[in-house]
Amino acid sequence: MDDQNKNLILATVLSGLVILVWLFLFPPEPPQQNPTETETSQTAETGSTASVPATATTEQGTTAIVGETEQAVANAPRIAIETPRLRGSISLIGGRIDELFLKDYHVDVDPASPIVQVLAPAGTPNAYYALYGWAPGAGLSPDDVPSPKTEWAIESGETLSTDSPVTLRWANDNGLTFRRTIEVDEDFMFTVTQSVENASGGTVGLAPYGVLARHGEPADLKKFFILHEGIVRMSDGTLEEVTYKNIPDFEMNANEGARAEVEQVAENGWIGFTDHYWMSTLIPAPGTAFKSVAKYDERRDIYQTEAVLPTQTVTDGDSAIVTTQLFAGAKEWETIRKYENRGVVGFIDSIDWGWFFFLTKPIFWLLHHIHELIGNMGWSIIGLTLIIKAVLFPLAYKSYVSMAKMKELQPQMEKLKENAGDDRQKLQQGMMELYKKEKVNPAAGCLPILLQIPIFFSLYKVIFVTIELRHEPFFGPFQDLSSPDPTSIFNFFGLLPWGAPDPGSMMALIFIGILPLLLGISMFLQQKLNPAPTDPTQQMIFAWMPWVFMFMLGGFASGLVVYWIANNTITFTQQYLIMRSQGYKPDVFGNIKSGFKRKPKAEKK
Repeated sequence: MDDQNKNLILATVLSGLVILVWLFLFPPEPPQQNPTETETSQTAETGSTASVPATATTEQGTTAIVGETEQAVANAPRIAIETPRLRGSISLIGGRIDELFLKDYHVDVDPASPIVQVLAPAGTPNAYYALYGWAPGAGLSPDDVPSPKTEWAIESGETLSTDSPVTLRWANDNGLTFRRTIEVDEDFMFTVTQSVENASGGTVGLAPYGVLARHGEPADLKKFFILHEGIVRMSDGTLEEVTYKNIPDFEMNANEGARAEVEQVAENGWIGFTDHYWMSTLIPAPGTAFKSVAKYDERRDIYQTEAVLPTQTVTDGDSAIVTTQLFAGAKEWETIRKYENRGVVGFIDSIDWGWFFFLTKPIFWLLHHIHELIGNMGWSIIGLTLIIKAVLFPLAYKSYVSMAKMKELQPQMEKLKENAGDDRQKLQQGMMELYKKEKVNPAAGCLPILLQIPIFFSLYKVIFVTIELRHEPFFGPFQDLSSPDPTSIFNFFGLLPWGAPDPGSMMALIFIGILPLLLGISMFLQQKLNPAPTDPTQQMIFAWMPWVFMFMLGGFASGLVVYWIANNTITFTQQYLIMRSQGYKPDVFGNIKSGFKRKPKAEKK
């Protein structure tokens, strides 16, 4: 081995050691849990509420901060929300939807764990809520319209449910009466109808709005490059995503009184916040023009999105009615697709499909329908792998046929090497003539591998991002295919009386589970279909590769490792059978044995 190859191997080993030391000294932070019902009801801290949108006349952002004390939040009268899938309440202070839990989803895989909370009142940790109202215009002052601290009265309804809407009422002292009717469907969509009756004796102008406000970054922010978390909005067919990290970089907008980015939507759009699995979105009626505002109040650390509709001019004795929607819940593909089919344009793109959306969308669609048929996500992933391998089989067949022919040419290639000696140009020329004569393409074996890279990444995206994989079981200890393998060599896969290392720790990286081990073995056997390369450096790299991948993928989602094991197994079978059909009989066991034989030491000259 020459000095250049030695340096390459040394650099690779040292780089690996640096990564291991870094992970040991600076381990990744453990994921934080979503706030639970108990924590939200028992813990409160002084907070402030979001600012209201710009006025309808001047379009100047509100500069006054509406303060709320802890006691005011705790003592606010409420209307319960109770549906088959939701539990929560509406505060009569501001008439805000500010407490919402998802009955179908738990914080972790244990069914006894608390259910997931999506919205939380101001004055509690990680406050997150929806506000509605009217921005005052011509002939009105801020006191003439309901504010975030206005206490509304219940006009009808006691509990908000799928078949029982509630209506809130508030009237000022100058002849304006405001009503807000809130409805909810069987899933996660609220319909908010705002109306105003004018008996003031004059004409008034006001602009209806909806606000989503989030105090600080989410507690369970993943901050992972493959996942978008932050603002998501659709503006006349254009999707925009802004991460929480980049929102504070908005330029100051004098009209909004804060750092903001404003889009004027002509016909169709929506805006809100998206998390890993959950989302809240303001949705004006289809065909409605509105101002879409993404805003950050750096003084109070409040992230805010707004949908401000055109100013309504209401004459004396007349009224105005505006209906908008609020999505607050889980990013379920079927549910979001249903809302898109009902008129929410581009809503399916609120799921983070990524750059390879042309692959992630069909891959998820296929996986979803296989799961509907089989009922087990682990077997569904294996079924998906079979279908992908069947689609790629024509290319794989050509590749493996070419590889089989290459093996037949091995003796002739060795002879060319002997004849060429150190003349590399002569060797390359001779090999190209041999390939041309025998009609062999040496690069054909690379094509299936190149095609698998985007497919592998797309499947990783699907498994990591979509909620349909969250807490989905396979069998035995594999009860969550979206998380790493829970088994470990450390306790001999549960047979010894102590627990496995914590996920994400250095110990978990070393003491891997059953699935990564099977992955390493499947890669090792796939390699042994062919004899080891004659070049010592290549031989060493190929020998270590399965075990390096075994540890690398050990911390990945177990569903992805299941796919890779199935892919390796099918590839091994295909390659073995095709090579046999071409007259080349792979000596798998012989190649394994040769790998364990001690190499004779070269004689010293």
